[in-house]
Amino acid sequence: MVMKPDILAIIPARGGSKGIPGKNIKDFAGFPLIAYSIIAGLQSELVTRVIVSTDDEKIAEVARHYGAETPFLRPESIARDDTLDLPVAQHCLDWLAEHEGYHPEILVWLRPTSPIRPLDCVDQAIRLLLEHPQADSVRGVVPAGQNPFKMWTLDGETSIMIPLLGVEGIPEAYNAPRQALPDVYWQTGHIDALWAKTVLEKHSMTGKTILPLMIDPRYTVDIDMPSDWPAAEQLVLNNTRELTMVDPANQRRRLPEDIQLIVLDFDGVLTDNRVWVNEDGQEMVASNRSDSLGLEILRRLTGIDVMVLSKETNPVVEARCNKLKLPMLQAVQDKVSAIRGIIADKKLNHSQVVFMGNDINDLPVFPEVAFAAVPVDAHPAVIRQADRVLSAPGGRGAVRELCDLIMDHLGVRSS
Repeated sequence: MVMKPDILAIIPARGGSKGIPGKNIKDFAGFPLIAYSIIAGLQSELVTRVIVSTDDEKIAEVARHYGAETPFLRPESIARDDTLDLPVAQHCLDWLAEHEGYHPEILVWLRPTSPIRPLDCVDQAIRLLLEHPQADSVRGVVPAGQNPFKMWTLDGETSIMIPLLGVEGIPEAYNAPRQALPDVYWQTGHIDALWAKTVLEKHSMTGKTILPLMIDPRYTVDIDMPSDWPAAEQLVLNNTRELTMVDPANQRRRLPEDIQLIVLDFDGVLTDNRVWVNEDGQEMVASNRSDSLGLEILRRLTGIDVMVLSKETNPVVEARCNKLKLPMLQAVQDKVSAIRGIIADKKLNHSQVVFMGNDINDLPVFPEVAFAAVPVDAHPAVIRQADRVLSAPGGRGAVRELCDLIMDHLGVRSS
């Protein structure tokens, strides 16, 4: 029987970033930046454990939410701007050995600032290392965009240009055609795979024998400065399956078996998000009778409670909910506190609650419930985080579709 090696993925994520404050848990295309690296480790076929090394309890909380372990908080002494990766890796391995007797054979280093990873790059790096046990490590690389043999430094006193690098056998490499120069590669932050002994015995994050994992340059994203963020985010938001990347949006939850409560936003869910205002300032909205009938059938056949949670204060909301016999809360500015209060008052567990919203102010509610659905015309960032994107728009059949979906899931026939 061949024993699988213990392979530990470590995600370094300190809390004191100055270039982009709070970047590791800042929203990136609908999810905290760190979530992309956590999912990369969790979905790997070969990684056996995923740990986030952080000094920040907020980061640790987010990391745990997305499935990583945070068995310790990193000491402040190795959580500074100038802290190298090596002492962070050494601390993690030493702590796990001392407190758990845990000794992984291979480490996988996943930097949060390179969130756009090919689906298989983690396992590819590990397999490459396993196939070449004489190597110390594997590092992800892409063809370099600029040639270092045509780069210069300046003399500190005279400002005379000095070639950065030379090439043996090519005088004045900086004047040579590109085709005559060696191919060069840029290391990315996507993936490092290394033997634990490289850290513990050779006191290095790479060792001397480093194998390359060639990565498609389209995935080359390194978020270091605020200016890097928008372009990288748009690459994800506008991705139409051109990049088969590790994406938290693909980690959809399933409908729970025990549903006791459905909470609906009002505008954009029970309405189409439009408002008509007459000359007296009175507002009118459009709703869908199919949605109303779906709610009636659902409650009658399943006994599931349904209620409305709305940010707006509007007589229209009250009138519509009264007609549908739906309990409601209006003028809710903090939906998270509201949903937690509702769950506590009804003596429920979050695993028994389904939510339907449509806009970014609904996003904080998603982690508080078991399942979140959205209409097809919801905000793009909300669509990315939803567990189910319905085919119908808000106010035009989306609620009915959710009702039918739940009844089918529970094996209840509506006719």
